[in-house]
Amino acid sequence: MIVDAQVHLWLANTPERPWLPNRVAQLPEPFLIEKLVPMMDEAGVDRAVIVPPSWEGDRNDYALEAVRRYPNRFAVMGRIPVNDPNTANLLPDWKKQPNMLGIRLTFHPHQWHWLTDGSVDWFCPLAEKYNLPVMFYGAPMAHFATVAERYPGLIMIADHFGTTGEVAKSGKLGEAIAETAKLAKYPNVSVKLSTAPFYSAQSYPFADMKPHIKRLFEAFGPRRCYWGTDLTNSYNKATYKQRITHFTETLEFLSAEDLEWIMGRAILERLGWK
Repeated sequence: MIVDAQVHLWLANTPERPWLPNRVAQLPEPFLIEKLVPMMDEAGVDRAVIVPPSWEGDRNDYALEAVRRYPNRFAVMGRIPVNDPNTANLLPDWKKQPNMLGIRLTFHPHQWHWLTDGSVDWFCPLAEKYNLPVMFYGAPMAHFATVAERYPGLIMIADHFGTTGEVAKSGKLGEAIAETAKLAKYPNVSVKLSTAPFYSAQSYPFADMKPHIKRLFEAFGPRRCYWGTDLTNSYNKATYKQRITHFTETLEFLSAEDLEWIMGRAILERLGWK
């Protein structure tokens, strides 16, 4: 079972379905269900977790359409307006949506203050109460250590090695990875080893990413590390199949059993995706 722990799907920016102001997608054209499914088939990807992209705003309708059309292949980590406490009313029934497994939080730099000024304090105890796994991206990992300790029942998944493309381009990827590795002491925290081609300064097989993958693998172990592509963020840098063989054929420190977990079994178990 090969499961991609993160893909984006989106529709065009139109007056009937507008994006957020001044936002640009990862590709110039919409990335549609009809595009993704044949790519998954060709590469041998059985399932994928859809993370609705931030430029569309806090909406999940197209991801849920993918689930409706392919219920055995897609699940969703949905978006919410996390700085609005009224969103709390949605959480008790969140998982009643088809294949909605949890929530993805994105914190762009202009939103980091939400983590320290009380804007999102309401969220974590309720997510823990209602057993809602949370994928989180954007802010420095040090912000999340306190959360992990305070809410040990909250399933927390650090996206994209726990860092961002801006950090990778700045030459500080190693330092950021070290911060992510510190979170491994919390059993409720795990990490997506996703978007490796985007972070790499090299072409396939992205040898400069090997030490970073190994460091997080050694910190978290195979049951708390998840392969994922974030396919559209480095679309022309590798084929879907190469993103698989990057892990299955070039990382010699991963055993066959390790790969069974990392390439799919671990994310299924962590999210409770049957």
